[in-house]
Formats: sequence, C-alpha cells, structure tokens
Amino acid sequence: MASDIDFMKIALIEAQCALNEGEIPVGAVMVIDGIIISKSHNRKELLCDPTAHAEILALREAASVTNSWRLSGATLYVTKEPCIMCAGAMINARIHRLVYGCSDIKGGAVDSLYRILSDIRLNHQIEVVSGILKDESSLILRKFFCEIRTSKKF
Repeated sequence: MASDIDFMKIALIEAQCALNEGEIPVGAVMVIDGIIISKSHNRKELLCDPTAHAEILALREAASVTNSWRLSGATLYVTKEPCIMCAGAMINARIHRLVYGCSDIKGGAVDSLYRILSDIRLNHQIEVVSGILKDESSLILRKFFCEIRTSKKF
C-alpha cells in the first residue's frame, strides 16, 4: 500500500506541471481507499479563474468521478498549506484527511494564519498531517518566485 510520502511525490509531480506551465507550483492528489481518484495543479492563469487552485480542481474532479459532492473517507495531498477558499471547500466536501507539505505563512488557513479545518464551530473537522516532503514542496515554490523576481513578470 502506498504511503503519505508516495502520494505526496505524485502531488509534487503535479506541482512541477504547474511550474512548467508558468503557474504557481502547487499540486494536489485526492485518494480514497488507497486509490488516486483525481489529481491536479494550479491553473489560475490558464483558465483565467481565481478559483482554479490545485485543491479545488482535484475536489471537483473527485466529486465527478465518485458522483457525489460528499468525499467522506478521502485524503487530499497538497504540496502547500491550503488557503481559506480551499480549506472551506474541503470542509464542504467532508473530506476525512488533509496531508500537506510546506506551510504558507502569508495565506495558510490550516495552521499558519487560521485553523479552519479544526474549528469546532463548524459542522465538520478534518484530520491534518503537515510537513510531508516540506523541503521539496518549499523548494519548488522558492524556485518559481525567484524566477518571477528576476524576470519581473509581476
């Protein structure tokens, strides 16, 4: 059976796809019962869609594949700590578990700025594992932003 590290390596491959496409390199993989149901990476620029985060796209595809918006029992692997929008979508989808790589001190909604997934005031809480392949996840993001700064695209 594949481990958290194995699935996170696949999420990192998705992040590399995003990097190759000029997107912020974040990858996500949705797993149910040890089987990959969906995977994606950021596509905000390509789709001209502010909601086209890796997590949202993976959630949408998983819901389509399972023919249900309820993704109980699912684990989402993502290379970077999710934002508020993505954390809210995970709560709404009722996923069981989130595994992420590196923290996002400027926008993280799981541990860094907010703790949405563990907020008992909400109708669902999600088990969280952080720091899986955090160095690799952080490195690909640093590489992207270093290239952006030197090319002055933003």
